[in-house]
Amino acid sequence: MKPSLAKGTRDFAAEEVYRRKYIISILEKNFRLFGFQPLETPSFENLSTLTGKYGEEGDRLIFKILNSGDYASKVNAEDWSAKNSLKLTSQISEKALRYDLTVPFARYVAMNHGQLTFPFKRYQVQPVWRADRPQKGRFREFYQCDADVVGSESLLQEVELVQLYLKSFLDLKIPVKLHLNNRKILSGLAEYAGIANQLIDFTVALDKLDKIGRDGVVKELESKNISSDSIEKLDFLFKTQADQLQLLQDLKEKFKTIPIGLEGVNELEFVLTNCINLGISHENLVFNITLARGLDYYTGAIFEIKAEGVEMGSVGGGGRYNNLTEVFGVKNIPGIGISFGLDRIYLVMEELKLFPESSVENTDYLFVNYGVEESIQAMQIISKLHQNSISAELYPENTKLKKQFAYAEKKGIENMVFLGDEELKAGTITVKNLKTSNQKTLKLEEFFNQIN
Repeated sequence: MKPSLAKGTRDFAAEEVYRRKYIISILEKNFRLFGFQPLETPSFENLSTLTGKYGEEGDRLIFKILNSGDYASKVNAEDWSAKNSLKLTSQISEKALRYDLTVPFARYVAMNHGQLTFPFKRYQVQPVWRADRPQKGRFREFYQCDADVVGSESLLQEVELVQLYLKSFLDLKIPVKLHLNNRKILSGLAEYAGIANQLIDFTVALDKLDKIGRDGVVKELESKNISSDSIEKLDFLFKTQADQLQLLQDLKEKFKTIPIGLEGVNELEFVLTNCINLGISHENLVFNITLARGLDYYTGAIFEIKAEGVEMGSVGGGGRYNNLTEVFGVKNIPGIGISFGLDRIYLVMEELKLFPESSVENTDYLFVNYGVEESIQAMQIISKLHQNSISAELYPENTKLKKQFAYAEKKGIENMVFLGDEELKAGTITVKNLKTSNQKTLKLEEFFNQIN
């Protein structure tokens, strides 16, 4: 059987792994700078933990895990014959791969809230899985890098997360714009259009604006039995807004009798004003009234960050989710979080050629294998190098020098070390730099003094 990869997954060679770790190291450094601590949760959760948290579309993308053993024998025969997938799923699957890091985090908080110090700030860097259609920048297995704060309703948390986002992308040298909106504004718009009872249908359709355009959104709204009068009231959403602050003022007029909409406008105004007061440029912040982020659990501010100069979807997103732990029986724990899309960030940095050459770590010294006796002596020196945190390795076979040189060159090893019979007798070591072709013979003591 010819080996193949599962669709939507990838192998990562050494260079890719080093580059991914380069990105993660910068993100984790900034997470810690802002007071976040690490957390890890299992790769799979109870299916009941995940379902109902991401909306109808999200639920369909959850990877279910079949129960172990003869799961088919326990299925209701009538449901099996009827091929009722909804009823069958609950009978053959109790577990699922996590869809994101936020819901497992909420589950963790709900289970451990008595032992946590609030506000509780955690960061998490782990893979997630979605049964999505693979395309550029979209995979079925991918990493999320999340930072969340729970236990505070202060809008200063929104301001801090904006700072964290922009500092991290500045450190990665990626030019970005941070798009902001507020779910309360979207609720206000739904009420303004007379479709408050169809808020989810409205936001799910609006969230696809970048992909399907105005006509596609309108068509989807019509398919959800939203009237042409309501759609006409919302038409201003699809027009380019040159002045963001003026748009906020216009919304205040529209929301005069809609308290939740006014609350959203005031919250967003607070965040934007204070970010600008902290020196964040207007050019980096975009009030995007059509930003919806189709996850049901967002209740306030929502973020999406997009890289400039490349054709790519968002490279991060997040928002406030004040009611998330309530579904696990724990009330009054507000939360807000942001996520960095590691895989998309990687693609952006690759396209813009932003990775430093030093992101790949190669072995410093390769010791030539001259035979068993010489190799044992070489391994003693290698051991001392390791104790000094210097990478070194011995070529495993006593073979032609040409082959050992080729190995070093292909692996990007800078120095070849010769410890043959003559060197052993003289108590010396010969080192050749493969980049410069410079070669010198040193006493062992000189060699160790040189590298310390």
